[in-house]
Amino acid sequence: MTTSSIPLKALPSASFVNLPQGSPEWLAYRLTKRNASESAAVMGLSPWMTPYQLWLVKTGRHQTAVTGAMQRGTELEPRARSAYEDQTGLVMQPLVLEAGDYSASLDGMTLDGDLLLEIKCPMRGSHSALWDDVTKGAVPQHYVVQVQHQLMVSGAQSAHLWVFDGERGLLHVIERDTDLMGRIQVAWEAFQPFLDTDTPPPLSQTDTLLRTDDAWRKAAQQFALLKEEADTLDARLDVARNTLVALAQHPKEHGYGVTVSRYRKQGAVEYKKVPVLRGVDLGPWRGKSREEVRVTLN
Repeated sequence: MTTSSIPLKALPSASFVNLPQGSPEWLAYRLTKRNASESAAVMGLSPWMTPYQLWLVKTGRHQTAVTGAMQRGTELEPRARSAYEDQTGLVMQPLVLEAGDYSASLDGMTLDGDLLLEIKCPMRGSHSALWDDVTKGAVPQHYVVQVQHQLMVSGAQSAHLWVFDGERGLLHVIERDTDLMGRIQVAWEAFQPFLDTDTPPPLSQTDTLLRTDDAWRKAAQQFALLKEEADTLDARLDVARNTLVALAQHPKEHGYGVTVSRYRKQGAVEYKKVPVLRGVDLGPWRGKSREEVRVTLN
């Protein structure tokens, strides 16, 4: 156990939350709690979610979509837990625990509460970066934060990270780190006022700002209306163009102010396929970068 340089506030004893993981009730419950899977985002360490994106979710402005990776993890979890139990001889019970404002949805915990289980089923299995990291004895920091949050809530002494490829697994032991637990608490205390006051946290360059003001609404509705009209005209224009092209048999024909011309155009050079350019840094020959603006209709 490490010596904490940041005071770790004592939490109430963990209590069992009788909600099936993945159920609508469980999802609603998570909006009210500080969850283990969210701590990395609060600390700015998540590769998938920024603090602002988490704020959008926690305030009901955005719903997290179920990705292929998430679906794979859900489907493989029972098989992964069974494989873990076969290898270790331990029996692990999935459950949801809470301690004050903090919550942890555990993939498994022993009956005596000393050891918990966190299962990961990466999309590429044994060919994934996570499998490679754990093979080398390392764990990505965002997963370490998640597990330390779980240890903090549950009071368990250690955790087993079990990386499963569908057939076999890798086991990595994670011990309690009270210094990191203290930093998790500090990060949540700093994040909580943004939720309490319904004020967005500072944006990062990767964030997409959600606009709900009236000026944006009017401009967006006007754009959507005109875009629909333009798409309809484009479709009609394509029909008219194709009709003219079908009528034209000579390389160049003209009439009533419209000309149809046929000509040959060289294909673009696929520079990546040029043998002498393989491995060559083309940066010095590039023009200056420029800002472009794209407006899309979702």
